[in-house]
Amino acid sequence: MKKNIKKTNRRNFIKTSSLLTIGTGSLLAFPNPVFGNSQTGSDYINVLGPKEGYSPQIGTLVSMMNWMRNVILIPIKGMSVKDLDFLIDDKANSIGAMLWHLAATERFYQIHTFEGKKWGDWDEKDKNEWNIASGLGDKARKTIKGNSLDFYLEKLENVRKGTLREFSKRDDDWLMKVDKDWFWGPTNNYCKWFHVCEHESNHNGQFKFIKSRLPSMKKE
Repeated sequence: MKKNIKKTNRRNFIKTSSLLTIGTGSLLAFPNPVFGNSQTGSDYINVLGPKEGYSPQIGTLVSMMNWMRNVILIPIKGMSVKDLDFLIDDKANSIGAMLWHLAATERFYQIHTFEGKKWGDWDEKDKNEWNIASGLGDKARKTIKGNSLDFYLEKLENVRKGTLREFSKRDDDWLMKVDKDWFWGPTNNYCKWFHVCEHESNHNGQFKFIKSRLPSMKKE
């Protein structure tokens, strides 16, 4: 009897939580395609799972990364250079700098997982393009500004093309390979690349917060 009561309570909790979420509106946000087509081949953006051209698990990861990339581009659509350079305070990062930072992070994981190099073991070309954006902070505030949205989108797109190209050459055994020496503990390539996806989710919240504070968003 107690077991049945627990199951009933759990169902009621889930049902109530779902209704509250729907009622709030702001908590329930379905991503809409805003840049390009919502389909990649025959795969819809909201259908997660294996994708043609990749091993099953890598394809599933790709579908999640595509979905998250679509989501982070929604709040920044149409932003001006002034919006992208806006700083809430002297310790903040601009949306433009964080977009470049996301591309830099993905580039690091390419260098690490595809080329087998350790943190910071970048060639001069990569250092010149990605080091400041990777670290953010004062240097980024001083130097990453005056760029259009297309400038940042191109960096994100070019890096992602490289990721997808390399993923297509690998299989699920590679994805599941565990790095026992990773700095937060034993970690496989799947977790490392899921972190790239999660990292975008983290900054997505910052994009939305900053957007709500932009001078251009204030009503006259």
